[in-house]
Amino acid sequence: MVTTNSNHPYYKWPNLTDNNLIVTAIEQLWVSDITYLRTENDFVYLSLITDAYSRKIMGHHVSQSLKASGCIIALNKAVSGLSGEKENRTLIHHSDRGIQYCCEPYVTMLQKNNIAISMTQSGSPYDNAIAERVNGILKYHLGLNKVFKNYAEALAAVCSAVDTYNCLRPHMSVSNLTPQMAHLTKEPLIKKWKNKKMTNRQ
Repeated sequence: MVTTNSNHPYYKWPNLTDNNLIVTAIEQLWVSDITYLRTENDFVYLSLITDAYSRKIMGHHVSQSLKASGCIIALNKAVSGLSGEKENRTLIHHSDRGIQYCCEPYVTMLQKNNIAISMTQSGSPYDNAIAERVNGILKYHLGLNKVFKNYAEALAAVCSAVDTYNCLRPHMSVSNLTPQMAHLTKEPLIKKWKNKKMTNRQ
């Protein structure tokens, strides 16, 4: 199932994360992605926005279509949790070059909230590795890789999985804290694993 359509007329923004960007605090880099979930008769689509430093899922939405509205709802949820003054914001939003992220309503909302726009330049999952890793955890460790009876059952499962991911599941990438705890702590976060391929991959 393909969730990314980059064959569209909208502007594709440059990658702001590929020059050895080092994330040292929350609200410096958000990573976004869309993944599909199976139901007995169709697919539904989960939009996610994750803070790259704390690994906390900041916004999510389950949609019955691949329209941009699902991503915009997830972005609204994420933006509502931002701290600090908009004028002093140094946050980057990183995504693939899918039409949902390039379309005018989504871009306008990012610009309105003083959030810089960054996009992958290829189709490689390594270009958005943290987002891909979050998808994998939700599907293969927290039960979203199954066939749900309908949209309502998928939605309930997503809410439970996101809550478990954020509040109950410790991550080696963030000092063995849960993402919620990592997002709130004032102590520096320490990676408890040895990275063999990519600096930012969990």
